[in-house]
Amino acid sequence: MATITVRVSESEKQFLDAMAKFEGKSLSELLKTTTLENLENRYDAIVAEKAYEEYLVDPVTVDHDDLMKELEL
Repeated sequence: MATITVRVSESEKQFLDAMAKFEGKSLSELLKTTTLENLENRYDAIVAEKAYEEYLVDPVTVDHDDLMKELEL
């Protein structure tokens, strides 16, 4: 497993420790889950925005049933 070092101020460390305790997690688990969830949400928002921009240029939609048939599901 890889290790990543993040430098924070003493007050930031105290806040992070308090948040970890508040959530009942280790500091490592808090930082890992919070960071990954935030990045995944950000990625999803960017992908959705790009898809919407593409839709505005060419507003073609596909009916759910037709899509399922096309995908043979």
